Amino acid sequence: MKLCRYSTRSAVEPRYGFVVGAEIFPLAADEIFRLTFAPPETGPACALNEATLIVPVTPSKIVCVGRNYLAHAAELGNPMPDEPLLFLKAPSALIGPDATIELPAASERVEHEGELAVVIGRQARRLSAADDPLDYVLGYTCLNDVTARDLQRKDVQFTRAKSFDTFCPVGPYIETELDPLDVAVTTRVNRELRQQGRTSAMAFPIPFLIRYISNIMTMEPGDLIATGTPAGVGPLAAGDTVEVEVEGVGVLRNFVRAR
Repeated sequence: MKLCRYSTRSAVEPRYGFVVGAEIFPLAADEIFRLTFAPPETGPACALNEATLIVPVTPSKIVCVGRNYLAHAAELGNPMPDEPLLFLKAPSALIGPDATIELPAASERVEHEGELAVVIGRQARRLSAADDPLDYVLGYTCLNDVTARDLQRKDVQFTRAKSFDTFCPVGPYIETELDPLDVAVTTRVNRELRQQGRTSAMAFPIPFLIRYISNIMTMEPGDLIATGTPAGVGPLAAGDTVEVEVEGVGVLRNFVRAR
């Protein structure tokens, strides 16, 4: 099932919905975080092409995993970590599909990083080996971990480089039925292939990441885990169109301009 968050000309307040064909059926806000619910078979549908899709969740935190693909670590000249390398991205960096990434004057090299993101569906805290981490997942979406690479190298830690406004495009949908263990993650810039990898190449697979993170910080419904990017990261320039595609989820498209 594909879930989304959207607005329309007649209803500008964001609402949740599920997509069936070319239509969106509304859901109450509390329904989207039930792990199992039966969507209504009838209801006031909205045509998908008449809706504006926005960021599908409003997370309290965005937990990102660095160097989770060997080839990506190698292309940046970094060793693979023994444990997941975690950092946070500011929720204020979030934008939705077809929104614009703004290049800050403070950076001379802003790069794309296409990723599969996990959307947490219920509180996950101190999961044990007996817990199935995937039971705590609402679904999966596309995420672009936009990065000011020059500032990341300068600062050593990642906060500034990863958290400029507009540096976290997410969407367009949350797919609840995806098997995340072996799907393709692809990034294109101006229709030119930049990144292509499969989640099966992750050093730390998704169930491990969820359990690991839950033993550090409590994950709340709607929180995001950005699971790392394949090799092929590269620069973005004003006027570019960047697309992140996750197999089985959809295509997240964003435009790029100078601030």
